[in-house]
Amino acid sequence: MEGLLLAAIVLLALMVAGMLAVGVRLVRRLAAPTAPTGQPLSVIVDDPEAVAERERQRQTLVELQNSVSDAQTALEGERRSVAAARAEATAVRAENAAAKAEVTTSRAEAQRVLDAAHAEADTVLQRAHRQAEEDAEQVRSTARRTGEREIAMLTSTAKDQAAEAERRLQRLDERERMHAAEAERLAERERQNVEEAERLAERDRRIAAAEAELAKWELGLQSKEQELAQAQEQRRKELERVAGLTADAAKTELVETIEVQAKREAALLVRDIEADARSTGESRARHIVVDAIQRVASEQTAESVVSVLHLPSDEMKGRIIGREGRNIRAFETVTGVNLIIDDTPEAVLLSCFDPVRREVGRLTLEKLVLDGRIHPHRIEEVYDVARFEVERMCQRAAEDALVEVGITDIHPELVTLLGRLRYRTSYGQNVLKHLVETAHIAGIMASELKLDPELIKRSAFLHDIGKALTHEVEGSHALIGADVARRFGESDEVVHAIEAHHNEVQPQTIEAVLTQASDACSGGRPGARRESLEAYVKRLERIEEIAGAKSGVDKVFAMQAGREIRVMVRPEEVDEIGAAVLARDVAKQIEEELTYPGQIRITVVRESRTTEIAR
Repeated sequence: MEGLLLAAIVLLALMVAGMLAVGVRLVRRLAAPTAPTGQPLSVIVDDPEAVAERERQRQTLVELQNSVSDAQTALEGERRSVAAARAEATAVRAENAAAKAEVTTSRAEAQRVLDAAHAEADTVLQRAHRQAEEDAEQVRSTARRTGEREIAMLTSTAKDQAAEAERRLQRLDERERMHAAEAERLAERERQNVEEAERLAERDRRIAAAEAELAKWELGLQSKEQELAQAQEQRRKELERVAGLTADAAKTELVETIEVQAKREAALLVRDIEADARSTGESRARHIVVDAIQRVASEQTAESVVSVLHLPSDEMKGRIIGREGRNIRAFETVTGVNLIIDDTPEAVLLSCFDPVRREVGRLTLEKLVLDGRIHPHRIEEVYDVARFEVERMCQRAAEDALVEVGITDIHPELVTLLGRLRYRTSYGQNVLKHLVETAHIAGIMASELKLDPELIKRSAFLHDIGKALTHEVEGSHALIGADVARRFGESDEVVHAIEAHHNEVQPQTIEAVLTQASDACSGGRPGARRESLEAYVKRLERIEEIAGAKSGVDKVFAMQAGREIRVMVRPEEVDEIGAAVLARDVAKQIEEELTYPGQIRITVVRESRTTEIAR
């Protein structure tokens, strides 16, 4: 490309040079004109042809000048093209140099990478060789150990097989000797059997002779027995005639005499044992019980089956009743509580056997009175709210009782049942407060006796849990509570204490006994419980009837609200031992027939008076 451009430039330069030479000649001709040969200059000037020729030459000169200008312009353009071509060639050479430098750099980088790759490959190869050698050494060692173990196992197996074969040979030899000995024994036994058969035959002959002799003896004995029976009958008749009693009457009299004597001896033994126990344990037990009761300060009972709600005015009674009694009917239908509206000023009564339901009804009516809007739909809405609040208060009361007693790990269902006891009463005593009081008394007793107070407090606190379900499940509250406690994961000691606290199951553990004692202390303290007048009078009458029906009793007095009985006996009919037996019989019959809170003391009074007048 560069050669062609140079050739073109040279050719153009030659052409321009030729044209310039032609132009110079023409200029010279025009600058020094000569006349034709033999003619003067003036003639030439004036000749038209010469003028025309000069004009043509001038035009030609102008054209040549134009051509020269064009040639110079073209030459200038070619120069610029050459310069551009040179610049482009320079750029191309620079690019080629840069490309060569880049190629050189790339080759150097490639060489460096290649060298690094060779070095890395060598390193990896060496590492692979080392790893392969290590793996091969490990495999060889593993194979060596495996081979050694297999060889040892095979050797041990071979030894065991050899020993087993030796033992089998020994057993076979022993079995052969045993078979030989057995054969000898069998032969000896056969000889003995033959001899035994001979002896049996001889014995049979002797037995037959003895049986004949025994038959004779039996006949003689039968005759003698008959004679002896006749003699005994005659002797019995003679004894009955002399004593004036039959055999049955004498036997009965003897049994009665022995029974009376046994009772007297038992009463003496019981009295001695009781006196000894009282001398050593009564003061200690009294101290423990009194200390436990004194250290527990509980509220007096003030519960009943009727709740009183005070009204702001008597006009509210009419709004509670509603038009034609629709509000009171809706209230009783929704809540299940009887609403009693009488002449009591500014008060209404709510009656229900279920204390929780009665409290829900009382709270519902209280909210209705405060709101002022009383109609059936509003009663249902307020009842739902009141029921939720009572459930929440029951749950809170149960949690507070657990915190007060110190019990934390208990099933949530048992907590719910304990909350329902917040409104349950027994003989007027709040059951939940009774449980807390019983737990405290049991814990104090356990501490005094050096026992575990936690287990005993838990047993005492849960002993009446069945009362939350007695109106839903048939059975006594002790057995119901034991089943509930067992179902919710309580221990066997706690379950037994619950089911045995009313002697429906015989108590077998110290926890059960202390639960009984603490329950009796809580229910028997003054002011703890109350009962209806009718039941109270019937219980006292039955106590006096039980004591008065005993033989030798003269008078019976029930004292201290039925907690003590004074039995007056006739001294000529009942002695000291008989008085102790009478007191025990009366106590046992009262325990079996009556239900009462606390305990009853039976005191038998035997007094002999002799009066003489001196004149």
